[in-house]
Amino acid sequence: MSYGKFDLSLYGILDPGRSMGRDLVDLAEASIAGGVTFLQLRDKKGTTKSMVKTARRILEVARPRNVPLVINDRVDVAFAAAADGVHLGQEDMAPEDARRLLGADAIIGVTIHSLAEADAAPVKVADYYGVGGIYATASKHNPDAPIGIDGFAMILDALKGRDEVARLVGIAGIDLSNTAPVIAAGADGVAIISAIYMQDDPQSAARHFSGVIADSRSRAGL
Repeated sequence: MSYGKFDLSLYGILDPGRSMGRDLVDLAEASIAGGVTFLQLRDKKGTTKSMVKTARRILEVARPRNVPLVINDRVDVAFAAAADGVHLGQEDMAPEDARRLLGADAIIGVTIHSLAEADAAPVKVADYYGVGGIYATASKHNPDAPIGIDGFAMILDALKGRDEVARLVGIAGIDLSNTAPVIAAGADGVAIISAIYMQDDPQSAARHFSGVIADSRSRAGL
């Protein structure tokens, strides 16, 4: 597994549907300059060919800055683009199969929504977990109610009980006003879409998040 090789602190999710029509590569570059440490490409409507092309272009600006790029859902795109890994939902390819296809060095993230999913999580395969949704969000349809900070903390405890070095990212509805409680609850980072990539100045937005994360860790003694 790839523990320790990447920084999940500020996890930017690039989605053409949440970009205000701007080029994803430009958004990636601006957000990295502002402090984004990890990127995911999420495109629910794009063709395979277009996603591979976009991923390769993002990698050209991310790799020189040591920022990993994973692909949401699409193991085939991650493989073809030589991305750093994949992020899988509960209905996507099994993490074990993704690992066989992408290799030992690939970063594999898995979404966890509940204690039941935490109890069944592939702790010997996944490198990190996206846990949520913590808050309500307009970025993705979610039929389940937000789990809140208390729900996040319970899932964190469950995952850490099975794998003490498990790494967790808080997902859904996170903005500058509610980042601090997620970090204080033990998250290794926060995943952001609209609060960075739907802003007029993504670099400045990312810089503000970086500051809040650093301050939150300092206050929590982390």
